[in-house]
Amino acid sequence: MAEKLNDRENSGLADKLLQYLPARFRPGTAVVPVVRLSGVIGAVTPLRPGMSLAGVARVLERAFSVRNAKAVALVINSPGGSPVQSRQIYLRIKQLAAEKKLPVLVFVEDVAASGGYMIACAGDEIFCDPSSILGSIGVVGGSFGFQEAIKRLGIERRLYTAGTHKAMLDPFLPENPDDVAKLKALQREIHQIFIALVKESRGARLKGADDTLFTGEYWAGETSIALGLADGIGDIRSTLRARYGEKVLTPVIAQPTGLLSGLLGRKSPGAGQLSAMESMVGLPDELISAVETRAIWAKFGF
Repeated sequence: MAEKLNDRENSGLADKLLQYLPARFRPGTAVVPVVRLSGVIGAVTPLRPGMSLAGVARVLERAFSVRNAKAVALVINSPGGSPVQSRQIYLRIKQLAAEKKLPVLVFVEDVAASGGYMIACAGDEIFCDPSSILGSIGVVGGSFGFQEAIKRLGIERRLYTAGTHKAMLDPFLPENPDDVAKLKALQREIHQIFIALVKESRGARLKGADDTLFTGEYWAGETSIALGLADGIGDIRSTLRARYGEKVLTPVIAQPTGLLSGLLGRKSPGAGQLSAMESMVGLPDELISAVETRAIWAKFGF
């Protein structure tokens, strides 16, 4: 009888102690860390870097290291950008998921297109809103031709190179058909890498023909599901609660921000003033960057 009383007392004490533990450390609590991956991928300008592996690697590491995690949720909102950075982020997610043996659930907000969709393919399942835009599985590049403009302005172009193709696609020289052919061959090669990645990731779930899926076209949520580019309609809160219970915890894993990080980032009292001066010097770049970023989003209606 005394032993039973002791067991009850110990059990009651353990329950009380558990109340003081953070919820995610309590036994039986489902935890799904959330990482937001947003914006244009790659360097838009030197002063305005976009999403890159260097920028998200630490956050991803932290998310996959969360104790008691049942899965990792990625919230993606990106119109694409650099194919290299897109693939590197994709690979890092796949590597971490394999190492930690955790499923990855992707939730698309406005857009997961081009490189944004490439990253989404790292998920075991992809969920979206009926109005989300997915796809754009292709490669694009663009430039301008200023050779006539500089003639009118009386500007003489002086360019010195070593290497036959070093000045390929220079916007101040007339377009060379051979250069265009070389660029398109390069784009086709990158496109095939993208196609192979999507096929490997989505497998038998893909329902559309290659000449539909891989033309660079993009679709809204329901059509994307019908084509096998996504798995279902669902928002993060409802989907995770339905799968892991009403008490599932979804801590957002983000880069450190706020006063402390700002103070730690300053090396001297004059750093703030120097930063302000650099911002003034970089205004033209910032303006160009903003226009480019807006153009990329606008392509998908946003």
